[in-house]
Amino acid sequence: MPNPDAMHQLIGKVLTDYAGAASVLLVKIGEERGLFRALAQGPSTSAELAKRAGLTERYVREWASAMAASGYIGYAPADQRFSMSEEQAVVFAQEGTPAYMPPFTDALISMYHDYPKISAAFESGKGVPWSDHSPCLFCGTERFFRPGYAAYLVAEWLPALDGVTAKLESGANVADIGCGHGSSTLIMAKAFPKSTFVGYDFHPPSIETARAHAKEQGITNATFEVAAAKTFGGGPFDLVTIFDALHDMGDPVGAAKHVKSQLKPGGTWMVVEPMAGDKLEDNFHPLGQLFYGASTLVCTPASMAQEVGLALGAQAGQARLTQVLSEGGFTKVRRAAETTSNMVLEART
Repeated sequence: MPNPDAMHQLIGKVLTDYAGAASVLLVKIGEERGLFRALAQGPSTSAELAKRAGLTERYVREWASAMAASGYIGYAPADQRFSMSEEQAVVFAQEGTPAYMPPFTDALISMYHDYPKISAAFESGKGVPWSDHSPCLFCGTERFFRPGYAAYLVAEWLPALDGVTAKLESGANVADIGCGHGSSTLIMAKAFPKSTFVGYDFHPPSIETARAHAKEQGITNATFEVAAAKTFGGGPFDLVTIFDALHDMGDPVGAAKHVKSQLKPGGTWMVVEPMAGDKLEDNFHPLGQLFYGASTLVCTPASMAQEVGLALGAQAGQARLTQVLSEGGFTKVRRAAETTSNMVLEART
């Protein structure tokens, strides 16, 4: 017989997850329609909030009630006003900080949109290419990761690498592999104007977006090219970087071998990957749940759609990543820095 207490606890966990799944869409609406920003201006009734945001009160009332039930905003029964604490405002209304959470809703919504393809892949064993996903995955991924890169890349991650900052300041040749929309490339290029940066990605629409971003920002020491991790040229490079993309590759060992061939003697490869423990049970927590979910729905199918299809997954862990880098010819691998969500590995020969 099932233990009633254990069963009720499990049901509570499931209901919490289901409620969170619904909240994903409501957070997206709140960001898209300016509701969080409007509420951050001060406590409001639903009518006041609707007027402030220029929206329909009845919808706003139901939205605000759901957000208050989620604990995402506050509610005062005495005057029926909704509000935001300083912490809630940072998380939901202040775009550009690492704590700002709404951008990832785009990526999550894309996973629901692409569900039929992923479900079919479970039976066929085939992969689902990155290019076959809903476009909101690409913009959501970029928007979610960009604030963290802006906060840590120049200030902490690059200085943690042996001698790299000095090279960048004097003028280095840098390749950014799997650059997507180019955020990481442009952040580095802006910080180190004497260096030259090339962002590579195998997804042509992302490269077009990256080029547009560079033009908009007036950054001239960064260019972008369509190329895969096993075929990019332009070397030799002082530094090669890759951000949250190695585990998505079909042949990360082959990519590592090619990176090695493109590095100058004494060059460095910076590999940024999702934070993960080396054992499955080390990742039994909310962040691990999120990363495993994304890995099942996006990362593993993307890898299996490519040659080799090693499918490292987003929770490979440092030991497995080190094995891949070592098989690619890198003899020195260390964790140079970390955040709650990322580990930064320095690979050298």
